[in-house]
Amino acid sequence: MVEKIAAQETEYTLYYGTFVHTPTLGKLEILKYTLVGVDKSGTIDFMKQDVHNEVQDIGVLSFYKQETKRTVSTSSIKVVDISNEQLKFFLPGFIDTHIHASQYPNLGVGLGCPLLEWLNEYTFPLESSFTENNREEKLAFAQDVYSKVVKKTLVCGTTCASYFATIDADTTRLLADLCLEAGQRAFVGKVCMDDNSVYPEYQEDYDTCVKSMEEVNSHIESINPKSEVLVKPIVTPRFAPVCSRKLLSYLGSLADEKNLPVQTHLSENTKEIELVRTLFPECKNYTSVYDDYHLLKDTTILAHSIHLDNDECNLIQKKGSTIAHCPMSNSFISSGESPVKKYLYKYNINVSLGTDVSGGFKPSILETVKHSILASQHLHMHTKHESFDPRLTVADTIYMATMGGATGVGLQNVVGSFAVGKKWDTQLIELDSSDSNIDIFGWNDRFLDGTKESVIKYYTNLLNIWVFTGDDRNCTKVWCNGRKVIDKSKQGAGMTAINN
Repeated sequence: MVEKIAAQETEYTLYYGTFVHTPTLGKLEILKYTLVGVDKSGTIDFMKQDVHNEVQDIGVLSFYKQETKRTVSTSSIKVVDISNEQLKFFLPGFIDTHIHASQYPNLGVGLGCPLLEWLNEYTFPLESSFTENNREEKLAFAQDVYSKVVKKTLVCGTTCASYFATIDADTTRLLADLCLEAGQRAFVGKVCMDDNSVYPEYQEDYDTCVKSMEEVNSHIESINPKSEVLVKPIVTPRFAPVCSRKLLSYLGSLADEKNLPVQTHLSENTKEIELVRTLFPECKNYTSVYDDYHLLKDTTILAHSIHLDNDECNLIQKKGSTIAHCPMSNSFISSGESPVKKYLYKYNINVSLGTDVSGGFKPSILETVKHSILASQHLHMHTKHESFDPRLTVADTIYMATMGGATGVGLQNVVGSFAVGKKWDTQLIELDSSDSNIDIFGWNDRFLDGTKESVIKYYTNLLNIWVFTGDDRNCTKVWCNGRKVIDKSKQGAGMTAINN
């Protein structure tokens, strides 16, 4: 049985305090004194804002019973109340739409090495180690790597991740098992590549790929608890240059027939784009390669997508695909600066965030938020002559980290914001956690005068302080599907999903 955390029973819980989310692009909502009810299935079934006066008069439980007209025993309801703690707020769980779980051991390695050279020198040799040893040895290695990356992402507030594994079926199945055991929502992709001429030691033939895809997808579909589907397969052609036309055609048909999402790479590096032109001369551009093989759809995640022309942007928007912005990796291996603001506001393309471990050097979406903003500032410095301002706001990036990611994986009606009917995939942020890197002073609340405007300004400032000076130490509790999977509080010290 692998459904360790995912199948745990939960109790009805009321959460009362400050909620911060971005239900629409660019719109930051700060909901002070909000009460949210989460049922045993992890679904939000009650939400009411600005209830301070009512709750102060009769209490949380009495107010809830009065509002819902439900006859329930107070002993059957748990209450989590942070309403009197100004430095705490609930935020939707982060969604990492591009992360290579197998590359976790290479974090911080390969600075400045261009993409194609970086793949050959660092990435392909590491991923090969998941396939070269006997079954027992490779599974032991994968257990060590994958359990650590799942734990680390959860600790950083990532409640949903879209993972690239490797070409190996056994260890990819293990990754799916570990996600479910830890209670993390995940999309797990067996990497598909049958034409890796630059590093032929790491590839598989077409027939082997088809067989292993069937094995992996069947396994993932079988392991979820009957009540919930937390872990799903995702079609994963690594990128066009290492896939034959026959394989791309098969994967496009598979995605259509099984209604599966797709993840791949696009236009990360200029030499990569030149290589695609050489390999696929019949296609109009790089993006068209995926479209021609039915891999461009409204549940397709296109990682990087830095160097797109106007036609490609229009095609991506038309198909409803998502661009996964990976600024840490784009800088670390010198790929370029992506004009994300233009994608969002000029072309109306959905954009999410990806850590892109290990091109990205931290498995933290909060770190990715910081780098997204800073990269857009640098883009502005040398494109001031352009009419379109490329600078991203904190609200833009929090949206990309939550609702943008949810849309990218097709879960926009399930997670990404707080609303009745959505799942409780949430993190508790504490700026004054016991080991916090953040210092807060009386100066920070000097303008609080009790008005709604001053409260919004106060929490907007706190959010900015957390974004730029905070880290995973401020994410003290994490829930996925209503279940607590991380608890760093004194009562839950040391308790994480992976060792529960």
